Amino acid sequence: MTGFDLLASLTKGAGKSRFRLWMLNVLLGQVVPFNRPHRFKIIEIDDTLVRTTAPYRRSNYNHIRGIHACALATVSEFSAGFLLMQNFAPADYRLIMSRMDIEYKYQAKKRVISESRLSREEIELDILKPLETAPSVDIKMRSDVVDDSGNLVAVAHTFWQIKRWDKVQTRL
Repeated sequence: MTGFDLLASLTKGAGKSRFRLWMLNVLLGQVVPFNRPHRFKIIEIDDTLVRTTAPYRRSNYNHIRGIHACALATVSEFSAGFLLMQNFAPADYRLIMSRMDIEYKYQAKKRVISESRLSREEIELDILKPLETAPSVDIKMRSDVVDDSGNLVAVAHTFWQIKRWDKVQTRL
């Protein structure tokens, strides 16, 4: 079983099993070492939703002890990217974030939660249908970041290119 197979297997059951969700987070800590010191965790997952959290802790602080703008951006990217990845297997599709726009609204002095959604209709109409004729598709994902009190901390838009691996040209 490859790492992608194990990740896919854990992801499928993580929405219904606390143990599988815990295992998924442990594996993600190993697979995505950049995120490990920040202790980002997936707290809810299904085919159309990923909610991730960034704790209020020293490794995520800025100079005034709020959660750093880069930690907010990264947890937003993580939830959107993971949602795409669970719908478009990395063995079949290349997913690349090409751009990010983020608007900061409120200073985070508590744990934050980033939520990304993608409906089945959007997957079908905005991604799969265009991929039948186009070599790649660009999609904009929205992630809302709120703190534990429900304050809207940030709204992030990540822009992703999705392409089938058989359409990727690595040499000219």
